[in-house]
Amino acid sequence: MNLFTPKTTASAHCDLPCGIYDPAQAKLEAQSVKAAMEKYAASSDADFKSRAVAVKEERSEMVKHHLWVLWTDYFKAPHFEAYPQLHVLFNEATKLAGAGGTKGSNDVAVADKLLGKIEEISEIFWATKKA
Repeated sequence: MNLFTPKTTASAHCDLPCGIYDPAQAKLEAQSVKAAMEKYAASSDADFKSRAVAVKEERSEMVKHHLWVLWTDYFKAPHFEAYPQLHVLFNEATKLAGAGGTKGSNDVAVADKLLGKIEEISEIFWATKKA
C-alpha cells in the first residue's frame, strides 16, 4: 500500500495560475449590458430593441459566469475571513445580473448598481493580489 502513498503533498491556491483571474471581465460585460439598455431606450425600432434585449440578457449571463468563477475559483477561505462581506457582495452582484436585475429589466440604474457591486469586488480582489 505504501507504493501508492504520495511522497510529497502539494497544495495550490487555484486551478490555474492566478494571473488569469480578473474582475475586469465581469465589468466589461456589465458595461455592455448598460450600453445595450441605453441603446434600447434610445430606439423606437422594435427589431433593434429586440436585438438589444437579447444582447443584454446574453451579457448579463456572462457577468454571472465571470463573477461565479471569481467567487468559486479565485477567492478562498482566508479571503472570506479577511473580507467577510465578500459572500454578500457576490450574492448581490449575481442577483443584479440575473432575472431580478439586468436580465429582467431595461433600467440603466440597475446596471449602474451592478457595476458598483463589481467595483467593490474588484477593490477587494486587487487588495488580495497585493497581500
